[in-house]
Amino acid sequence: MDALINASARALATGDALGALKRIALREDPPALALRGIAMAQLGEHPRARELLRRAARGFGAREPLSRARCVVAEAEVALAMRDLDAAPRALENAIATLETHADHVNASQGRLIAARRQLLLGRLDEAAATLAALARGRLSPALAAIAQLARAELALRGLRTGMAQAALERAGQAAAQAGIPALLAEIAEARSLLARPAARRRHAENEQALRLDEVEALLASGALVIDGCRRGLRRDGAWYPLARRPVLFALVRALAEAWPNDAGREQLIEQAFRTRDPDETHRARLRVEIGRLRALAAPLGRIEATARGFILIPHDAREVALLVPPLESEQAELLALLADGAAWSTSALALALDTSQRTVQRALAELEAEGRVRAIGRARAQRWVAPPLTGFTTILLLPAALPAG
Repeated sequence: MDALINASARALATGDALGALKRIALREDPPALALRGIAMAQLGEHPRARELLRRAARGFGAREPLSRARCVVAEAEVALAMRDLDAAPRALENAIATLETHADHVNASQGRLIAARRQLLLGRLDEAAATLAALARGRLSPALAAIAQLARAELALRGLRTGMAQAALERAGQAAAQAGIPALLAEIAEARSLLARPAARRRHAENEQALRLDEVEALLASGALVIDGCRRGLRRDGAWYPLARRPVLFALVRALAEAWPNDAGREQLIEQAFRTRDPDETHRARLRVEIGRLRALAAPLGRIEATARGFILIPHDAREVALLVPPLESEQAELLALLADGAAWSTSALALALDTSQRTVQRALAELEAEGRVRAIGRARAQRWVAPPLTGFTTILLLPAALPAG
């Protein structure tokens, strides 16, 4: 490479995108196009960056597979920043294999980091852990090491392992200080602040208490029967019983937990589970059926006994019942949690991350837009959705697969 290309690459490595563009802004050769694309990405001009990187990849062609693979990795990172999660991961996997074949371990490691971050966004925590584990076998630059530790910290937080997350953030801070990139240091500082913010609320019969992530972790390890309103399920001693796809059963067990240690009245249970304040005999019959289903599901954790007034939840071994509710009570809480990162999301990416239909996401976004809580940017296929950051608490427990099945 010539002197201007080398100087531009060094400027980009330190985060000086404008300095890099000053040297190559008017050049149209493939190496310059690739560097221009990376610089535009650092400046937040992601569509333009993607176009430049694709032009560079076409310019390199099949005769320069190494340079072409580097462009694919850079474009994958731009797609991740644009929250284009529909992009086929196969191209990135092929590029990583090409980079490994040519002993370009630095860019191969960057490709693996991009893949791991995409898997984290989609809630595929086991896949992300395997991808990050492969990075431990190679040596990383300070900047890549900091990003890798940030990803490990997020993985630990999503699994409610706050001690591991703190250790990873400490290593990330050391690596970022060595790299000297201000944006990276700011991202690590923001990640550290999540540990001090409320992540959930523990609701009692008469009051409620805000809990940090470490306090939620301690509660789950205490042996209490936890009715988790963030992930919608029951948990005790590592056993996890999901009810996200059985909303009636979860509404019933939540009502029983709210009334604990007392019983919940039949009218209250019918109102919360069936959303009616005027019950008749059909509702009471349905309540008996649903209570029977809930009783069978919760049998390893506790008993549900009938009382003169209604029903009562009695955990085994005389343990307590704890009800966790999210910091944000909304039917679209998971959607808002994804949008809280400040990035612009497409409806298809949101549907993929939430494992639901795109039409369901569109209806939810329309409701939130009418309330002024989200706004659209662009039109047609280029339309993206953004929301103001949610301050004062963390939505980590509302993200996809935040609590792995025990």
